[in-house]
Amino acid sequence: MSTRRVVFSHGKESGPWGTKITALAVVARADGWTVESVDYRGIDSAEGRLQALLTACSASPVPPVLVGSSLGGWLTAAASRSVAARGMFLMAPAFDMPGLPPLPPVADCPTVVVHGWQDDIVPVDHGLAFARARRATLHLVDDDHRLTASLPRVCVWFGEFLVSLPE
Repeated sequence: MSTRRVVFSHGKESGPWGTKITALAVVARADGWTVESVDYRGIDSAEGRLQALLTACSASPVPPVLVGSSLGGWLTAAASRSVAARGMFLMAPAFDMPGLPPLPPVADCPTVVVHGWQDDIVPVDHGLAFARARRATLHLVDDDHRLTASLPRVCVWFGEFLVSLPE
């Protein structure tokens, strides 16, 4: 059994194998990580999605690296302490957004935040504030919420992040 596991969480309107997750999964697999992407389609509430993530993570005895985009970023952070996350990689995380519960305490683990200056869905200040409070690595890019134009660079950062984690 692999001791290196990545669990992806997609955004509200996306699916489990969208463009970003598919690209990042290639990076993780190339470095020997097993990957899983939780399918939240049909689960409307943040609480229901959080329970699905916790259930997916409980199926493995190894602490996962959690990766999330938008609402998936909120889910990643919200689940991190409960699953003893090995690390968090957050893209345009939906922190402090209307309709979401307050973020519970998060794990003290290596964390990267990537956010676009032109994000018109989740204000860049939300990702910046989270990164500042945690002293997380922060990458701000001239891109929008989807981070499509920055995806090649995001993949490089993700690969560097995985390599940097202690065994």
